Amino acid sequence: MKSSYSFRRFGQWITTLKAPGSSRTVEAAAAGYGGEWLMEEEPAPDLFEPVIDTPNLVTSTLSEHANPETSEGVLAASHLRKFYKTRRVVEDVSLHVRRGEAVGLLGPNGAGKTTVFYMITGLIRPDQGNIFLDGHDVTPLPMYRRARLGVGYLPQEASIFRGLSVEDNIRAVLEISQPDKHKRAEELESLLDEFDIKRLRKSPSIALSGGERRRCEIARALAGKPAFMLLDEPFAGVDPIAVNDIKVLVRHLTQRGIGVLITDHAVRETLGLIDRAYIIHSGHVLTDGTPDEIVAHEDVRRFYLGADFRL
Repeated sequence: MKSSYSFRRFGQWITTLKAPGSSRTVEAAAAGYGGEWLMEEEPAPDLFEPVIDTPNLVTSTLSEHANPETSEGVLAASHLRKFYKTRRVVEDVSLHVRRGEAVGLLGPNGAGKTTVFYMITGLIRPDQGNIFLDGHDVTPLPMYRRARLGVGYLPQEASIFRGLSVEDNIRAVLEISQPDKHKRAEELESLLDEFDIKRLRKSPSIALSGGERRRCEIARALAGKPAFMLLDEPFAGVDPIAVNDIKVLVRHLTQRGIGVLITDHAVRETLGLIDRAYIIHSGHVLTDGTPDEIVAHEDVRRFYLGADFRL
């Protein structure tokens, strides 16, 4: 059953779409670049909250010994803890992502990595600990406010607006993020070219292949000018050709100076793509390092990868 929703971004109502009712994917799809889904029956408020300008994108200033919590160009989680009733799920997890690098958040099932990832996105509130963006504490902010400040999110499930064409998916964000009509048109053409979806511009988004859909979703996310992208299971349920497309897309993001955090069960594909990884085990960071360092780590092989794992 589908319900009708209105989509609001930066305090403006831009369209009414059909979307699955009350699912986290729907909320995340909107919030991932700064918007909110609200039921059509809910009256639009007379007064909108003020727009928070996206900060100027900066290259990471984080040196080897700098504090990631106070550095520009860095998204950092500090001493995160999460409990469900009496069960400890996450215990004292700290990590960071610099602008222009791809970082993996990996670990066995039930290790707590998904909970950590969702605390960084804003889907889950930590019981203790903080999230910092460019040295500012964003822990109290919900997902859509973090997106306005430059933290984009792509959920595992399809988040494309299925009732819109490819170009209208991207235009829905550009109409808010770029007030100048001519520049908006230029940016639309640029994104369609950049992600090789110009030939699909009039196609209904519901008809796209997995790889085409991901390209459209990422192009739409970039229309909001994020500094960081959080990718939830990007390799899930895609064929080998689409896997290669996703790898190319992630590298394209980092070349743009965007920091990328990936959580995925496809450990070989993820380690073959990222610059660094954090391995979560029993709610803790077991270790972190480059892919080669991760694969060579004795405890990682024992608890997660297995003795015969090779990149």
